[in-house]
Amino acid sequence: MSTRISIGIAALLALQAFVLHMLGQPWVSESGLMLFAGDVHSVENSQQLSDWYTLSHIIHGFIFYLALWYFFPRMPVFRRLALAVGIEVAWEVAENTPTVINHYREQALAQGYTGDSIINSLSDTCAMIAGFFFASRAPVLATIALALGLELWVAYWIRDNLFLNVVGLFHQFDFIAQWQAGS
Repeated sequence: MSTRISIGIAALLALQAFVLHMLGQPWVSESGLMLFAGDVHSVENSQQLSDWYTLSHIIHGFIFYLALWYFFPRMPVFRRLALAVGIEVAWEVAENTPTVINHYREQALAQGYTGDSIINSLSDTCAMIAGFFFASRAPVLATIALALGLELWVAYWIRDNLFLNVVGLFHQFDFIAQWQAGS
């Protein structure tokens, strides 16, 4: 990876932290730093280094790698990585705006959602980078199988996943909300 691309990625991460700070997001949970917040109903969710949704960001990396490989096959992989980081940073900032936070609160599992801590958001971007690298090295079918496995595993444990999050951003289905609420 060239020095310019590495500096560019570091600058994007610094920009992400700065903008989230300006949006009023905390650096870390008031209770301190934990490696994993496993209770999606806890105030620690989206505040710690990782949580169940970190796995969705690994899948973001798979998706970004495959999409950028398809649309820009001649672009060097590290330039595609920088582009993927830019996309992920843009999402992380958008996800933590009051409009999106309030929209998430309309969903069954996110009623107390206050957005991500800065450390959680940066960790999510790093998870995307890990997913991107995995997809760049693994066979396509292995990447797809792992994405499906992660989605099913998270759906089983917390009744949510990347697919359900995307669906919920566009339309709230009562049967999904009931299932997520445990009904």
